Amino acid sequence: MALPTFPSWDSRGLITTAVVTIVYQLTFFAIAAVFKFDKVTDFAGGTNFVVLAVLTLVLGGNASLPSSIAGSAMVVLWGLRLSIFLLLRILAWGEDRRFDDRREQLCEVFKFWVYQMFWVWTVSLPVTLANTAPDQSDGPLSPTTIIGWALFALGWLVETVADQQKLHFKNDSANAGKWCDAGLWAWSRHPNYVGEITLWIGVWLACTQPNWPVLWAWLLSMLGPLFTFSGLMFLSGLPLLEKSADKRYGSQPAYVEYKKRTSPLFLVPPPVYGALPSFLKALIFFEWPLYDSGVLKGTDDLEEGLAADAQ
Repeated sequence: MALPTFPSWDSRGLITTAVVTIVYQLTFFAIAAVFKFDKVTDFAGGTNFVVLAVLTLVLGGNASLPSSIAGSAMVVLWGLRLSIFLLLRILAWGEDRRFDDRREQLCEVFKFWVYQMFWVWTVSLPVTLANTAPDQSDGPLSPTTIIGWALFALGWLVETVADQQKLHFKNDSANAGKWCDAGLWAWSRHPNYVGEITLWIGVWLACTQPNWPVLWAWLLSMLGPLFTFSGLMFLSGLPLLEKSADKRYGSQPAYVEYKKRTSPLFLVPPPVYGALPSFLKALIFFEWPLYDSGVLKGTDDLEEGLAADAQ
């Protein structure tokens, strides 16, 4: 018995996955809005990826191909791990702090859910397009596919370890009021994000290999890793977290030193990063003014003043 497929007018599943994503997110938004329960937000996002990966694998026509199975499995593994981790964490914390200043403003909260809809659908594009690519045959694995799997494994491991290290740090009462600088967090201010970016580049490389001859699909699939990178680097990731940390710890000299010796994203040994000139930090390691609320500039001015006094 043949498996059902997407309708002919939506053979690549783009419309169907968009509709499923909208309905899925609106359902959880209604739960959050009616019951004033914002603990399901991240769970809804992570599990939505799982739904789309399984849906496109089953209906896309390539369910028997190892490449499609592996690509979908990567997304399912990532989505389940992250959504369960974030759900358990928010249940322990009690509230989602991102909504502290807008929890009673339904329109503002809804904007976040709309963003989440775009995030899920766009970042899922590589696996959606790979699972629905026509005329696929099961051939030998390409070097690009193998590299993609390796990058996913590396990124998933880094993100998982970083999340667990920070959770353990936060759960230790001795660390109350401190920023996390343990484990991978001593080498990067956001190691979970470098893991996230790396694994989605891996998913893209592994999943879009069959689609490269189709230019529009290849270009569209690139939106997945690009959206992940731009979202974390410019929107809801580093800018917000760096601003929050600067506001909370910026008056502490030890935090300022941590920020000066620790890379914003890439994993770099602190002695190496701390010794780099400012222009290299900005050019290669994303140490941009966007991620500093005046904390580093203030210490630079102070050091210059002390040097002048010494002379």
